[in-house]
Amino acid sequence: MDKTIELVNSVKDVQAMPSVIVRVLNVMKKPTVSMKELGDIVMYDQSLTIKILALVNSAYYGFSQQISSISIALSLLGMIKVKNIIVAVAMKPMMSTAGDKELWKHSIRVAAGCEYLANLTKIMDPDEAFIAGFIHDIGKIVLNASNPRMYEQVIANVNSSQEDLLDVEKKFFDSDHVKTGSLLAKRWQLPILLANVVSYHHAPSLSSIPVPCNLVCFVDKLMQINYNQNQLDKDFLKTLFIDLEDVDELRSVIMQKAEFLIAELT
Repeated sequence: MDKTIELVNSVKDVQAMPSVIVRVLNVMKKPTVSMKELGDIVMYDQSLTIKILALVNSAYYGFSQQISSISIALSLLGMIKVKNIIVAVAMKPMMSTAGDKELWKHSIRVAAGCEYLANLTKIMDPDEAFIAGFIHDIGKIVLNASNPRMYEQVIANVNSSQEDLLDVEKKFFDSDHVKTGSLLAKRWQLPILLANVVSYHHAPSLSSIPVPCNLVCFVDKLMQINYNQNQLDKDFLKTLFIDLEDVDELRSVIMQKAEFLIAELT
């Protein structure tokens, strides 16, 4: 764990959660939070305002009328979806350090996939599923930011050899993105569900909350560029009542939804 602490401490830009996320999470901890309080945070951030209006008018949500008012947009989306969008937008610069925009895009794809499957199967709350999918790889931010060239080598090794990602990360960094992510989740005081997903999305059976970890693990594998159907958990597929022969079509549907979202948030 010493090396993990050293890695996280070495990357000052990721030791603190973005301030806009902190403000949003603090507001939403209140027992009686109003949409106006959330709206005040959004309306004073030009980037967030533009992204939320673009998203609410996009094919991703498919509202029939054109919406130009941020207050109407917020009320239509609801507090939790707005919180999820704020987190996704605010964390984009952090996930895109050293030019690694693919990490943010992958996180969005996993988030969209988790939300879609949670809606489809009712396995968990779709809004919680979205944020769990989005946040699962935060440990990669630390590894990539601490040594971008070395992390490029990690990805190249995994792509060429099909070795396990965590094993390759350990070879190069003497730690891995699960360990660095777990430490970051503690420092950011993430909710228990999210902290579990960060810590156990590669080993869901070890979690005290296995359902979201299993969902994120499944969608994470499904959204990989070098996706291999043989690596999917067939038992988990059965719990979702999804046939193996339908998985490729499911992947295509999720990818399409995710690309809509990526286009609107970039």
